[in-house]
Amino acid sequence: MDIDAGRLALLTPEEMGRADAAAITAGIPGERLMDAAGRAVARAAMRRFRPCRTLVLAGPGNNGGDGYVAARLLDQAGWPVAVAALAPPRPGSDAAAAAARWSGPVVPFASREAARAGLVIDAVFGAGLARPVEGLVADALAAAGGPVLAVDVPSGLDGATGQVKGFAPRAALTVTFFRAKPGHLLMPGREFCGDLFVADIGLPPAVLAAVGPRCWQAAPGLWRLPAPGPAAHKYSRGHVTILAGAGMTGAARLAAAGARRSGAGLVTLLAPDRATGDVLRGGDPGVIVTEAPLAGLLADGRRATWVIGPGLSADDTTLDTLAAVLTAGRQVVADAGALGAAANRPERLRGATVLTPHEGEFTRLFGAPGDDRLAATRRAAALTGAVVLLKGPDSVIAAPDGRAAINRHAPAWLATGGTGDVLAGIIAALLAGGMAPFEAAAAAAWLHGDAGFRCGYGLLAEDLPTRLAESITTCVALQSQN
Repeated sequence: MDIDAGRLALLTPEEMGRADAAAITAGIPGERLMDAAGRAVARAAMRRFRPCRTLVLAGPGNNGGDGYVAARLLDQAGWPVAVAALAPPRPGSDAAAAAARWSGPVVPFASREAARAGLVIDAVFGAGLARPVEGLVADALAAAGGPVLAVDVPSGLDGATGQVKGFAPRAALTVTFFRAKPGHLLMPGREFCGDLFVADIGLPPAVLAAVGPRCWQAAPGLWRLPAPGPAAHKYSRGHVTILAGAGMTGAARLAAAGARRSGAGLVTLLAPDRATGDVLRGGDPGVIVTEAPLAGLLADGRRATWVIGPGLSADDTTLDTLAAVLTAGRQVVADAGALGAAANRPERLRGATVLTPHEGEFTRLFGAPGDDRLAATRRAAALTGAVVLLKGPDSVIAAPDGRAAINRHAPAWLATGGTGDVLAGIIAALLAGGMAPFEAAAAAAWLHGDAGFRCGYGLLAEDLPTRLAESITTCVALQSQN
């Protein structure tokens, strides 16, 4: 992993607390960090909104302290600002010092005040809130008469899981500090945050080493795509073999297209019979089609990477084939039929390299992911020993050692039949090209989403491979900037 990816690290609320503590231990006063955070909020408000009646809803903790600083700076810039305090900060705290410097209007913490505001700055509770937001706080936030700017997270949003505890407002803009949190990217949190701005408040990057993050945003800089050298040839770029089913030949063809466009040197479709092979031979001319016995293909050590599942039946025959390929020591991307065949028997997938379930397949394998998709995916990876890519609008990629990544770079119109087959092919090509499994899965999720954006609304699965070259070019350019 290219952990210049420190900038892509996602910190849980507990980890962010440790980062703050490490910075303070290193000699940066907490009051200076709070001033920088409040200044970032004020600047974001001035960039995004015109001066208007502004109400800062301030909680008693550090989140509220950030709000007091933002109120003071907006007041100095000529904005009409008032503060509504839920409760006074703890005496002697940095938040108490920030509150003492506020000399502007203080109004009741009430729905009627929020309803009169043209902008509400939600500085009530931060990302580590343990109890549901309800009652007075929920009523005031729900009554906001204008857009909401959230400090750190919208109050009520769990920064670790993206779940809403009780009530949370839907912010137009969320300003967080140093690094984003998983809850900013995971659904439904991503929708509640609106636009996300991550502000630098002066924490030295070295504090990341003290925290030891284990989750990142899936984006260029987290990986390096394999780059063929001047002496490269089709075998050195990797040979991907895809098992094709008789009933849904299109699935295997889509996986083959994804693999070829993502850099695989050779792609073979293994047909179960001559009739299916003849159908597949009517497809793309650059794909090899064979009905040769599985054992013979496995005798060729150059066939190191396999895709098993797209278009296959969810039955024991598929599992037996999977077992034979795994016993031969090959890299396997298991998808679709292979996952369905292993329902309630996830141990049958041990030895696979990457699993790519959607939520329904995941549930049949491991149980429902519940409110914490990140933790559930990590457990599944540890159980199977495979990298698990739980597909969705917030795809989660987890390795058996606990590393994880969240991909938010994907459009809603990827939700159409066949796109997952293309994704399986992309992963296989990157594995065949020499990428490690976790990085290959994370990179494939990003490339898949980027190609989807380029296709636009009305996307068909067969459109995706045609845009992958552009996505790969963009990815290479972005990763070279890091």
